[in-house]
Amino acid sequence: MAFQANKAYRRRSKADTDNETTENYTMMQAFDWHSPKGLWKQLESQVDMLADMGITAFWLPPPTKGSSPEDVGYGIYDLWDLGEFDQKGSVATKYGTKEELQSLIAKAKDAGIVCYCDAVLNHRLGGDETEKFLVKEVDQQDRTKDISGKYDIEGWTGFNFAGRSGKHSELKLKSYHFSGVDFDNATGKKGVFRIMGDGKTWAKDVSNEQGNFDYLMGADLDESHPEVREDTFNWGCWIIDEFGFAGFRFDAVKHISQAYIRDFIKEVRKRTGKPDLFAVGELWEDNTPYLNKYLADQGQQFSLFDTPLHYNFKQADDQGSNFDIRKVFDDSLCSTNPTDAVTLVDNHDTQKGQSLQSWIGGPFKPISYALILLREAGYPCVFAGDLFGIKTDEEGAAAEPASGLASFIRARKLFAFGEQRDYWDHANCVGWVRVGDKDHDGCAVIVSNGDEGEKHMQTSGQKGEEWTDVLGWHQGTVTIGDDGWGDFHCPASSVSIWTKKDARGRDTFK
Repeated sequence: MAFQANKAYRRRSKADTDNETTENYTMMQAFDWHSPKGLWKQLESQVDMLADMGITAFWLPPPTKGSSPEDVGYGIYDLWDLGEFDQKGSVATKYGTKEELQSLIAKAKDAGIVCYCDAVLNHRLGGDETEKFLVKEVDQQDRTKDISGKYDIEGWTGFNFAGRSGKHSELKLKSYHFSGVDFDNATGKKGVFRIMGDGKTWAKDVSNEQGNFDYLMGADLDESHPEVREDTFNWGCWIIDEFGFAGFRFDAVKHISQAYIRDFIKEVRKRTGKPDLFAVGELWEDNTPYLNKYLADQGQQFSLFDTPLHYNFKQADDQGSNFDIRKVFDDSLCSTNPTDAVTLVDNHDTQKGQSLQSWIGGPFKPISYALILLREAGYPCVFAGDLFGIKTDEEGAAAEPASGLASFIRARKLFAFGEQRDYWDHANCVGWVRVGDKDHDGCAVIVSNGDEGEKHMQTSGQKGEEWTDVLGWHQGTVTIGDDGWGDFHCPASSVSIWTKKDARGRDTFK
């Protein structure tokens, strides 16, 4: 569905050049770092509400068995265990059983919501036994530099998956399936150790941070090994066919061979007969030329999260009225490659207390959501932590829901269609109009990061129509004048979304 959504963005950018019924696609990252156990059941109970709101896709957390029952999914142990086998202390993953996951995906599909699988293909944790093998220790700040000769260490690279007993896949992982580890069990020494073997080295087509950023954590998979490649390709096909996932979110692609990611997508699309499977990568770099080069090198449909846009939002939130809001899209993926940009405000890594913390906690958060949900460019991803709040006992990590977010999502579903007219002429106040199409009435949006905002904008409305703010954040009525023009307002450091009083779907706002 989301691959088709990207096609739809191209179609709608031509401003009603066809008669097709259009739909806006909106992804939701359906978890945060503190999401509770039993998430599959919880989400299933929310499917109808979220579909009605306007959510069309779930990015689910990694559904595969982690190294402990509490693992959020990124400390992956077994790709082939989705809550089916008694391994690592439980049958269920943190989020539930295989049957509960299948039930969620089926319920979501019936409601018009597709599900994307978070694929963690870089590393494994929780090995079942140690092995002895040759390594060279490398400089942790420059992994291209060896700081030792060859010597033996004892690492946790034996993955037997005894609880699964060969079901789904007979491959057992050994040291030669990996390229590096960070711990010598024999001595207790921590470091980064490159595993020796014929032709074995770090992948070349990865981020050049720290010299070569192939190694991230745990036992680093060697995706060039033929058994690893075939097993993971088989898994990708199985999880699509067996569970009905509609695509993948690839974790930590800056640490994984780009050629391998490219081949994985091609093979899974070919073998499953589903060329429109959606694919988005997490390449967390505030570097738009690098992101665009990665996309160009893919040579096929592939999307990336718009990291530079997130950091623009963060800067705007920190600077308040000192930030020139007209520059908010500067150097973003959304502005340079809108078809392949997945836009976001915050996520599980940027939330408070996490490794990439850059939380947008001020008044610019609602403005940010207006900018990704109500404009043409990009495929927006809403964070569950913003929609529902973040609940945790961890000091300082909890967060309240973002103001009005459910209404922003609904406004996208109902009104963010047709030609976009920009009024981008003030450092602290900008606005735009979506003129609507044959199935949807349009809207006028105005945002301010300073004093109360005002914009004179031309809508597709008729003279005498009365428009009001669907959020209810600005009281009053705008009466449309000659040729569709009106004077629209928003509160200081806030947003207003204006539609005519009897716009289609307007009665669904509370």
